[in-house]
Amino acid sequence: MKAVLQRVSEARVRVGEETVGRIAAGSVVLLGVAEGDTDGDAAWMADRIAGLRVFADPDGKMNLDIRQAGGAVLLISQFTLLADTRKGRRPSFVAAADPAEGERLYEAVAESLRFAGVGVQCGRFGAHMEVELTNDGPVTVILDSADRKRPRRS
Repeated sequence: MKAVLQRVSEARVRVGEETVGRIAAGSVVLLGVAEGDTDGDAAWMADRIAGLRVFADPDGKMNLDIRQAGGAVLLISQFTLLADTRKGRRPSFVAAADPAEGERLYEAVAESLRFAGVGVQCGRFGAHMEVELTNDGPVTVILDSADRKRPRRS
């Protein structure tokens, strides 16, 4: 499972003319679910998103997580994060989970975030979406659940 998290001062997602999700300050999270990802990956990802200290404290230092900062998450499914571009010019998406499993794990991340006390708005899984955001910082962080299995460097 891969995610791109961007700190924002506001964001919204539209499907056609309908706004399906909107947040004020918080994070836009683009989430790609890979073949072989599990409920454990979803729980790890939600915990990382909720606990990542990328919001400024009163001294202007990035010491607060999204809950402490009073922010929300706009969660957007994005299988293209699993693109393999090593061969040719057209990306391959064979590493992405099948749509039913991808949607199930995407929803599991959203529910885990809500359970952790984070406000969550979602895009529409599988739809063509237009995401508008005002990047704050900019602060952009890439998360990969495969990292939970790798040893940490000192």
